[in-house]
Amino acid sequence: MAVKLGLDAKLYRNTGTFAVPVWNEVKNVKDVTLNLEAGEADVTTRGNAGWRATVATLKDGSIEFEMVWDTTDDDFGAIRDAFLNRGAVEFAVMDGDIATAGSQGLRATCMVTNFSRNEPLEEAVTVSVTVKPTYSVNPPVWMVVP
Repeated sequence: MAVKLGLDAKLYRNTGTFAVPVWNEVKNVKDVTLNLEAGEADVTTRGNAGWRATVATLKDGSIEFEMVWDTTDDDFGAIRDAFLNRGAVEFAVMDGDIATAGSQGLRATCMVTNFSRNEPLEEAVTVSVTVKPTYSVNPPVWMVVP
């Protein structure tokens, strides 16, 4: 059994192009959550012996993470600016180093849909970020490093 620890997982921002990506590890992140789910369609028939039947439809995904409010951090600035200007950013949320064979995760061009500043009394100021896949020539893919 291969156990993966959250501290070994990595979030990347592409500073290159889709064809020639330059993956920059976003180090100013705390907890990262990759949400993947699918819509549902009811395909129940009388022949299903009284059981409801469901098939998956469109997939939905989002990446949620928290960053320390650091205006000198390039990744923070790029994500903030993408939110303020409705710009797209390509991310890869991986279970390990993006250069290591076998690492895998979602690669998607995303829009920043949440950029909420948190100001707890006894902690650092942080920002809660949510990004979701957006319209792009390159649809989201599950990437496995060969």
